[in-house]
Amino acid sequence: MSSLKRTPTKNLMLFSGRTHPVLAEEVANLLEVDLVPTTAYDFANGEIYVRFDESVRGCDAFVIQSHAAPINEAIMEQLIMVDALKRASAKRITVIQPFYGYARQDKKHLGREPISARLMADLFQAAGADRLMAVDLHTAQIQGYFDGPVDHLMAKPILTRYVKKKYGQRPFAVVSPDAGRIKVAEQWANALGGAPLAFIHKTRDVTRPNETKANRVVGDVAGRTCILVDDLIDTGGTIVQAAEALMADGAEEVVIIATHAVFSGPAVDRLKNSPATEVIVTNTLPLPEDKHFDKLTVLSIAPLLAQAIAAVFEDGSVTSLFR
Repeated sequence: MSSLKRTPTKNLMLFSGRTHPVLAEEVANLLEVDLVPTTAYDFANGEIYVRFDESVRGCDAFVIQSHAAPINEAIMEQLIMVDALKRASAKRITVIQPFYGYARQDKKHLGREPISARLMADLFQAAGADRLMAVDLHTAQIQGYFDGPVDHLMAKPILTRYVKKKYGQRPFAVVSPDAGRIKVAEQWANALGGAPLAFIHKTRDVTRPNETKANRVVGDVAGRTCILVDDLIDTGGTIVQAAEALMADGAEEVVIIATHAVFSGPAVDRLKNSPATEVIVTNTLPLPEDKHFDKLTVLSIAPLLAQAIAAVFEDGSVTSLFR
């Protein structure tokens, strides 16, 4: 029998869950690939079924799913997709989570609490993921929860580019909504040419989720455009209180910026009626029309995801995207 000659080939295949197909389609267009046709539906009792409609053997698989509400279903669907790819002999599986679910539960505040962010990483490891990719994790330590490569993508270049263009000629200050995120605000200040820093001193009752109280502004914000930055906006209470505190302290205007627009419950009404001039977010999570309002600006994260996918596929550097 003549020996078989095998020429190694690389085959990028992009798969999308059902929570944010618009973002996945945009990423596919930028990469000039088609999303792999997938059959997915729910059984009557809520169980999820997934099957890919073409062979995935030997492929470099990228599975994109935003962990949007209902978040547990979104996570379970992505886990099932990874398991299906593993059992169908995909060569490498990269899990793309524009928004990493349970990221806020990254440590124990009280006894007998879980560290759910770690459990998330363990679940995807068990399902067969070789690599994780996420945008603006709530805390950088989550990268260490997964026993494999983790690409921590940052939306800051996209957001700062917009801010420089629109607000660059005004005297401004970068503000952190709490002392815990002052390091992120410092990175923003450096990216914006060394703007002055401020933060909001606040108190939180760990037994009451989504509730904080903004106490006072630390730093000089009088007469300045305040760039108030956070990783996500959930119910909007914290960020709106911070905006009100800044205006009360003499700020000229407040611009609210966050990567992830979770926008739960009263968030839209709070933001709409807040003193902020503009609310800037990215599309890591789907935003239905009823959650759009006049002063909301949504920037696309798709170019960043596409660049990162291309870098991983070509065995290039993801870190170099942020230099």
